[in-house]
Amino acid sequence: MDFPALFSPPFGLASLFGLSFLASTVIPLGSEWLLVMLLLQGHPAIAAVTVATLGNTLGACTTYLIGALGSGFLTHRILRLSEPELERSRRIYQRFGVWSLLFTWIPVIGDPLCLLAGAMRSSLPLFLVLVPIGKACRYAVLALITRQGMP
Repeated sequence: MDFPALFSPPFGLASLFGLSFLASTVIPLGSEWLLVMLLLQGHPAIAAVTVATLGNTLGACTTYLIGALGSGFLTHRILRLSEPELERSRRIYQRFGVWSLLFTWIPVIGDPLCLLAGAMRSSLPLFLVLVPIGKACRYAVLALITRQGMP
């Protein structure tokens, strides 16, 4: 199978799920480009946004668990989060509390926010409500912009 085939039907949504998951965990990737590409290929927006949100949320849960386990090795070696990134996210989390989880979709601060939520033992049920809301809004806005720009 060639590389472009991974992003075409029937593998497109599965690839989006995997990339969205990884983008919210170990590897600093972006999944937005694949969402746009799949929408331009005619994938249903609701399905693409749902799959991307689910993958990205499950990746965030992985990061939450790493924070809850408290391993500096995992934080610095696996997630590759620097002290300035952690400190910036720590300030945001202290300022806005659990509501800062609505902003876990923002590059650079999102993963550290999930990590801190785990480290601070934030309510997992609340985490599972707030994180998907923020991530779904990001993907939905991107899908809307993409669909508006389509002929």
